[in-house]
Amino acid sequence: MCGRYVSTRSPQDLVGLFQITRWNPEQLLEPSWNVAPTDEVWAVLERPDRETGALERQLRPMRWGLVPSWAKSMDTGAKMINARAETVHEKPAYRRAFAKRRCLLPADGFYEWQEVAASGTAKARKQPYFISPTDGRVMAMAGLYEFWRDPAAAGDDDPSAWRTTCTVITTEATDAAGRVHPRMPLAVPAADYEAWLDPTHQDPGELRALLATPADGRLDVRAVTTAVNNVRNNGPQLLADADTDADSGTTG
Repeated sequence: MCGRYVSTRSPQDLVGLFQITRWNPEQLLEPSWNVAPTDEVWAVLERPDRETGALERQLRPMRWGLVPSWAKSMDTGAKMINARAETVHEKPAYRRAFAKRRCLLPADGFYEWQEVAASGTAKARKQPYFISPTDGRVMAMAGLYEFWRDPAAAGDDDPSAWRTTCTVITTEATDAAGRVHPRMPLAVPAADYEAWLDPTHQDPGELRALLATPADGRLDVRAVTTAVNNVRNNGPQLLADADTDADSGTTG
């Protein structure tokens, strides 16, 4: 799974990296070294212009935790932060979004935890690991998004009537990442951005083929401070090396 990640790139950087053609400079998110479910996150997507119909590549903030259009409450999203690549095309909560509403969720890397057994006087604990591209490039995590209308809102013209939410698609983890946790977010290589984001591209087989590569390039895996375990903690200090004998490594 992917339950926490790091996203510190500025919107200006993301606009250049993803060739964004539409972004509202007044929409800002603070850099986060501890992105958690229900947080607002940056998402890259393509939508047609309302007047011309031309596709625009947009950068938007979304709430992490997908809320299907038929859900009765936003609370549903807290349980839907991940969608499995193997079944995303057929699950009722995700299949419509998989067909038409795909996005990329930029990340510096993500966290996973590994159980450490009790030893002597030391208690059992969970050791966090930070997993990120060795070349320092941004990870474009495959995602889906949905629009949800609050049934309590006065009308569609009410700015608070509509919310946009998203989920991260995960796949089977490999090599060093797999030794920490069996699942990991699926990263889309740059060559596939256009095909993945295009909402007119709706062939299930072709779309599923884009989810075949776990990550583009090598991943660094290293133990970090347990301060990240608390969602209230934030800042670059969370990436400090852990005082631990746990193994770290790379996967590619």
